[in-house]
Amino acid sequence: MNSILLIAHAPLANALRQCALHVFPDSEHVVTAFDVLPNVSPEETLAAARITLEMALRTPRSNVLVLTDIFGATPCNVAQKLVDGTRSRLVAGVSLPMLLRALSYRKEPLEELVHRAVAGGMAGVMQVAVAAPQNQARRKHSDQDIRDHQQ
Repeated sequence: MNSILLIAHAPLANALRQCALHVFPDSEHVVTAFDVLPNVSPEETLAAARITLEMALRTPRSNVLVLTDIFGATPCNVAQKLVDGTRSRLVAGVSLPMLLRALSYRKEPLEELVHRAVAGGMAGVMQVAVAAPQNQARRKHSDQDIRDHQQ
């Protein structure tokens, strides 16, 4: 089975985990969060994150999808040094829709899970139109004539 490791700037990783557990309360053992603290060196962060990943991989046939926040930032740089491309994969740009999609498909093969997570992240970003209140038609113009400049 796949597990998910969140590596992000503090407190984002734990906040995303808590949101995910709100939706999937049975996933507590599947999602692990690692918050990268601002005053800790990248070397210390890497050492601590390595232990966290090793714990997630301790089951013989387990795989780990690592989700991180910003490509090129410390959490992603640390994560890049962790993943091996075989039993763990890395996706940057984590969002709640991405995480929820990954949890929904966590039993699929790791490669498929990566595609599902990325698709979930992309589908979760959209412009939302302002809708008219229910049962009210939108007026094309205001009550006043558009050329009327009265104050």
